[in-house]
Amino acid sequence: MALQIGETVPDFQAETTEGTINFHDWIGDSWAVLFSHPKDFTPVCSTELGYMAKLKPEFDKRNCKILGISVDPVDDHEKWSKDIEDITGYAPNYPLIGDSDLKVAKLYGMLPADAGDSSEGRTAADNQTVRNVFVVGPDKKVKLILAYPMSTGRNFDEILRVLDSIQLTAAHQVATPVNWKQGEDVIIVPAVSDEAAKEKYPDGWKAPKPYIRYVPQPGS
Repeated sequence: MALQIGETVPDFQAETTEGTINFHDWIGDSWAVLFSHPKDFTPVCSTELGYMAKLKPEFDKRNCKILGISVDPVDDHEKWSKDIEDITGYAPNYPLIGDSDLKVAKLYGMLPADAGDSSEGRTAADNQTVRNVFVVGPDKKVKLILAYPMSTGRNFDEILRVLDSIQLTAAHQVATPVNWKQGEDVIIVPAVSDEAAKEKYPDGWKAPKPYIRYVPQPGS
């Protein structure tokens, strides 16, 4: 079964390039991004892993950990890391799970249960569905799921933008409009009555329609 937003993410123990982790314990009180790859030494994924290493300070500012996973052994990941640094200028500075038994890929619904139990002999095309991004909250629940085709590099600037929105809307009773960026106006959610909104926003709001009320971003 595929994971759904709002569900608790499955816990697991796995070997990574930074040692053994238990996923829920590893997340702790942080946010987390888990992003998956169909195979080591693939071109698009190489660019993605390097860019995530470059962006890691931005995720750190947001109390968000990064965890990669690829359907190959940890030893291959360590060799691949050197190539990634040569290609992008950045080596992975976050753990990368070795999923050579396909356990995590199947647990997260990225591969079918009958996919076997070994990465050996499997090609990137065999694992093409292992191209997902999961954003997980400190409550261990899924906040975002994105799936990409193998030929399209992921936009991790967008993941940062979404993380900003998720964290903001978790702290305040607001939603973010289309293409919202940090510091822009937000929307008061419908569950907040006009009376309650007046207490929160005494300066009022812009309302082009009764059901959409724009206010400055809280805390900005």
